Amino acid sequence: MKTKSDKKGPWIKRGPLKTFLFFLGFSAAIWVAVQFSKEYTEAIELPITYTNIPKDKILLKDAPKTLDVRIKERGFNIAWNRVFPPEVSIDISDAIQQKNSLIYDLEQYKPSILAQLNVDYENINFLQQELKINFEQRAVKKVVVVSNIELGFAVGYSALEEIKLQPDSIMLSGPENILDTLTHVTTTSLKISNISKNVKGKVRLDTSKLSSVSFYQDEVGYFVRTEKFTEGKVEIPIKLLNVPDQTNVVIFPKFVIVYYQVSLNDFVKIEPEAFQVAVDFSNAKDSDGFLIAQILEKPAQVNNVRLNENKIQFVIKR
Repeated sequence: MKTKSDKKGPWIKRGPLKTFLFFLGFSAAIWVAVQFSKEYTEAIELPITYTNIPKDKILLKDAPKTLDVRIKERGFNIAWNRVFPPEVSIDISDAIQQKNSLIYDLEQYKPSILAQLNVDYENINFLQQELKINFEQRAVKKVVVVSNIELGFAVGYSALEEIKLQPDSIMLSGPENILDTLTHVTTTSLKISNISKNVKGKVRLDTSKLSSVSFYQDEVGYFVRTEKFTEGKVEIPIKLLNVPDQTNVVIFPKFVIVYYQVSLNDFVKIEPEAFQVAVDFSNAKDSDGFLIAQILEKPAQVNNVRLNENKIQFVIKR
């Protein structure tokens, strides 16, 4: 039969082992803390990212991916930087071009690099003086921007002129075989409704089908001059063009009514003499006795110009 003292035996034996392990772990922790609190000088590699890369250049795959530095720091900080190395941002716009390479002077821009690392100036040295970044030159081309903006005006209002884009052309860079066939780029689709005043804003460019092309800018401004409009009409005589000599041609009707839209401010400025409507007799052969009237001239201030009829009957008198 087991006594109380027999039951306590194993716990008494394990007590010294626990104590030993505790002091061993505690001593190891103290040793590690002491060692990591000392200063060391070690070489470490820091990953690099490049910013502000020129649109007309492609960095080659052999561009340096790490920055080698010798750092003097406490052991804990060095260990941390090895496990979680901070990323160094290199601004390519600060580099100097030499043939097909960009040279970035590390010593010249040391303060900006150290600001990213939060390390004292005297505690770090670069293991190289500069970074040599090889690049490939891309083709560059200026193309026109075409609007894909749909305008809808309130009743009685219209645009004084076509929508204006600013800028109306942009620079692109990319593979030469693509740029050679590219004549323009368009804006993304935009619909503006119920317009009753001047409209302006920004619209992005459509880059969806040009993934291999770099845009020097990804949006343009637009501006639409809007004003209240009214409709006017004038009766204009029809001119008969290209009638052969000794040929007597009679047309009917001899006058047409021209309808147009014009801003209220310009309404009184419109003179009938500024319009010119004509039919061309040289098209009579395939006309079945009719000629098509065309508006040859109109004032610059008017738009949405139309005729009350454009099929003009003709008769040749012998």
